Amino acid sequence: MAFLFHEAESRWARMLDAAVHAALASAVGEDNIVSDPVGLRSYECDGLTGFRQVPGLVVLPLDTAGVAAAARVCHQHGVPFVARGAGTGLSGGALPVADGVVISLQRLRRVLEVDPVDRRAVLQPGVTNLDITKAAAPFGLYYAPDPSSQQVCTIGGNVAENSGGAHCLKYGFTTNHVLELTVVLPDGEVVTLGGDTAEQLGPDLRGVFIGSEGTLGIACEITVRLLRVPQTVRTLLADFPSVTEAGEVVSDIVAAGIVPAAVEMMDNLAIQAAEQAVGAGYTLETPAALVVELDGPAAECGEQFEQVKAICERHGCTRLHIAGDAAERAKIWKGRKAAFAAVGRISPDYIVQDGVVPRTRLAEVLGRIEDMGRAAGLRVANVFHAGDGNLHPLVLFDESAGELDRAEQLSKEIAELCVELGGSLSGEHGIGTDKACSMPTMFSRDDLATMDRVRSAFDPAGLCNPGKLLPTPRLCGEAPGRYRPHPLEEAGVIERL
Repeated sequence: MAFLFHEAESRWARMLDAAVHAALASAVGEDNIVSDPVGLRSYECDGLTGFRQVPGLVVLPLDTAGVAAAARVCHQHGVPFVARGAGTGLSGGALPVADGVVISLQRLRRVLEVDPVDRRAVLQPGVTNLDITKAAAPFGLYYAPDPSSQQVCTIGGNVAENSGGAHCLKYGFTTNHVLELTVVLPDGEVVTLGGDTAEQLGPDLRGVFIGSEGTLGIACEITVRLLRVPQTVRTLLADFPSVTEAGEVVSDIVAAGIVPAAVEMMDNLAIQAAEQAVGAGYTLETPAALVVELDGPAAECGEQFEQVKAICERHGCTRLHIAGDAAERAKIWKGRKAAFAAVGRISPDYIVQDGVVPRTRLAEVLGRIEDMGRAAGLRVANVFHAGDGNLHPLVLFDESAGELDRAEQLSKEIAELCVELGGSLSGEHGIGTDKACSMPTMFSRDDLATMDRVRSAFDPAGLCNPGKLLPTPRLCGEAPGRYRPHPLEEAGVIERL
């Protein structure tokens, strides 16, 4: 993990130039600027709290024009800036720059349009994921991607990280549901990427932008496609004597030609935490549980559901609970979606990792993670999207007992293990600050250079969310180009080694 410095409030970072403050006040209004030390501290990190840095200023624009004006000021003055939504990201993607600006999108919260005929919605980036479905529900429509944090995470952040969720196995990730983006580029220019349909002539700049983790610009209007609510939904919760049997069920379901809407797995630690938190009816003693959901036409859904039940029973299912109605189904999902936060009930601290492996290697990777946790003297809870091999291991530790360094090292080793087994460093949480140093384990020097060229085409000055996603030419985490001393170094608080 990057080494960050924490000093007294008066020594956090050099104050931004008064001219920059005045220009930003002119762009967005003085009332929409946060500059007091207490207020700034609210923006020092995202959901990955091990990385913290207090920004120089925070601006809160009210519309696309305000975002563009703020970006233009930063560009003109050479000030780095970071866009921030709800701050629920888990990779340090919204970590501020010490002497930079945070452009907060929390006031851009309007659903601009819901078109039930063409099944589209136009949204500002601060609209929460779940509120899209709420806005579409009166028309019998919904928005398919559903991260576990969907009640609080925003569509702008979903675009930045290309988020998925439990139902991404059948319905795909954010990129499969975004048609058009109104984007503020790093120099303040406003452009449109994509169009009325998913396929457009020329380079797919919409696809390049989605998942770029805020390094290419700021999405300020997002047009998404909506789906009709399925005719039938069937959900079951199945217990198994081991994660190996549960993993074999997942492989057999897919091998049978069945594509469930979702297949989620939880191990015993995750089950204990979730059940303590919400009482969803999970079996506390079971080593592993699967949540399987099918949807679609009633006849097809019914037939495939019977096949899934038979596969579960063939692999030693010890308990099979079928949701009888929407309320029971919601209860099962409440347990699964509460798992991340619920882990706080069984551990004072934890790190959420995110990696992907082939489905056929689920049992192997879980065994390896268990061995690695034992060697590190730490527990690891597992809850993940089993259908597409997207793991979310939670490394449990106690910082007050001096376990932080071991937890961070174990978390990094788990991410790199996924690459070793033929997978990737991230499925949906992103690389951000957390895993930038691990990128060379997955990509060659030429791959990384190509990514950097794309990034530089959008942002030649390197001001938009610097230090994220890509390892830098020198020490990992050091900004590319001419050496720029840290503000605390300039103030004489620290020395460069």
